[in-house]
Amino acid sequence: MSTKLKLLGVDVASFGDAFAKSANAKEIVVADTFQGVYKKLVLNQDGSRILGGILVGDASAYGTLVQFMQNEIALPPHPEDLLMPPREGGALAGLGVDSLPDSAQICSCNNVSKGQICEAIRDRNLTDVASVKKCTQAGTGCGGCVPLVTDIFKSEMKKAGFAVKNHLCEHFEYSRQELYHLVRSQGVKTFEDAIAQHGKGKGCEICKPAVASMLASTWNEHILEKSHVGLQDTNDYFLANIQRDGTYSVVPRVPGGEITPDKLIVLGEVAKEFGLYTKITGAQRIDLFGARVDQLPYIWRRLIDAGFESGHAYGKALRTVKSCVGSTWCRFGVQDSTSLAIEVELRYRGLRAPHKFKSAVSGCTRECAEAQSKDFGIIATENGWNLYVCGNGGMRPQHAVLLAADIDKETLIKYVDRFLILYIRTADRLERTATWFNKLEGGIEYLKQVIIEDSLGICAELEAQMEHLVDTYQCEWKTTIEDPQKVQRFQHFVNSDLPDPSIVRVAERGQTRPAYEHEKSLVGVSE
Repeated sequence: MSTKLKLLGVDVASFGDAFAKSANAKEIVVADTFQGVYKKLVLNQDGSRILGGILVGDASAYGTLVQFMQNEIALPPHPEDLLMPPREGGALAGLGVDSLPDSAQICSCNNVSKGQICEAIRDRNLTDVASVKKCTQAGTGCGGCVPLVTDIFKSEMKKAGFAVKNHLCEHFEYSRQELYHLVRSQGVKTFEDAIAQHGKGKGCEICKPAVASMLASTWNEHILEKSHVGLQDTNDYFLANIQRDGTYSVVPRVPGGEITPDKLIVLGEVAKEFGLYTKITGAQRIDLFGARVDQLPYIWRRLIDAGFESGHAYGKALRTVKSCVGSTWCRFGVQDSTSLAIEVELRYRGLRAPHKFKSAVSGCTRECAEAQSKDFGIIATENGWNLYVCGNGGMRPQHAVLLAADIDKETLIKYVDRFLILYIRTADRLERTATWFNKLEGGIEYLKQVIIEDSLGICAELEAQMEHLVDTYQCEWKTTIEDPQKVQRFQHFVNSDLPDPSIVRVAERGQTRPAYEHEKSLVGVSE
């Protein structure tokens, strides 16, 4: 059992054998009365495994410690490092796939363990990730575990003595980082130019979306332009997330979660007019589900006219910047977190990256916006803002790490600019910030040197690239509905304006939604 609470503004967490009741259990305790922090690890007799622990005042290591306990990961030579701030060469620096036990679940969709993947690679002589997916079914569900499956594959190849190539795919003999550098430094602006100059063949479902993302995060041209549209996956092609029933979701941006009554009324009117299923999400937005592809331009025209813009819920881009109510309303708030969240979201809206990323701004250390679980999170202090980076809720959830403390807003924005562009330039395709960080040699100390101290001398360049992306932002849906040729793309049949006849609706909790195939017989629709 484990739990994480917030008592009177103080983080408190416990897990496993928190009170050392196991035979021969030993304890490591860190008590900082100046900061009001108490941490305890309960270890087995030889200090090789975590049995449990207690965290008071600072529970940022909770997710990592629970992973160590649940997966029985062997501890480093100095287990106390797990309770201390991360440092170069510290305990968390080597927390990669090799540290996971064979029993660790990698693919939750198909219940595939690390051991099953490794065994398949070794026994069946699998030589590429596609073969691993086909053989084990890992990564064939939601796809969220594919980066981890890839890391396991590369690790097994190295152990077998094979040279591991980090090529993007068979058409580009470069890593994503190398190809991104070529695109940016040589002014490559189309996929055709990229493959003509640096690749071979016609491309595939791996390299086309990857290059499309590189072009978007470098030149920021509209993704549905003729030269780019054929590179996009289904979600980006229709600027909406396709759902399991074949319909699409509509997710307008609501910066900071702040919305006027008039806009709320418009969302309700649109949902009623088009028969959409509405849901308030965990990211402070209102999702409208069940739109047919031919309805999307009409829905978005209504929303754009009402002052909404694309929420980019369909893209590998910034999703939201969650916020609490901050000092405006909360008696505990020490800074205006809502205003800053709106400013941050409007600055980075539409920013394309190797994977989606999220943020949050909390108005005090009570952390109601859960900033430490985000790709970059901001927490107010009496003296300014604390900036945390590289946390997320992916396949292996982990808390973000403190990059800078008590900084002013101008410095905060500057550091975030640098961090995001550095991530965009150097991460692998479909790699979340947490996975990228765990592979980063030097960890948080390296990031501090590059982002704060400008050890590589590139900070001015990183800031300039971000300013270009900010200055050239456009709402993708607004640009689309203003172009009749782009609007023509949104129809179910190539040669007809008729809607999809297979979509029927069923009732669910007071609303209606499209019926799945197995439900259609219940409402009198024949196959």
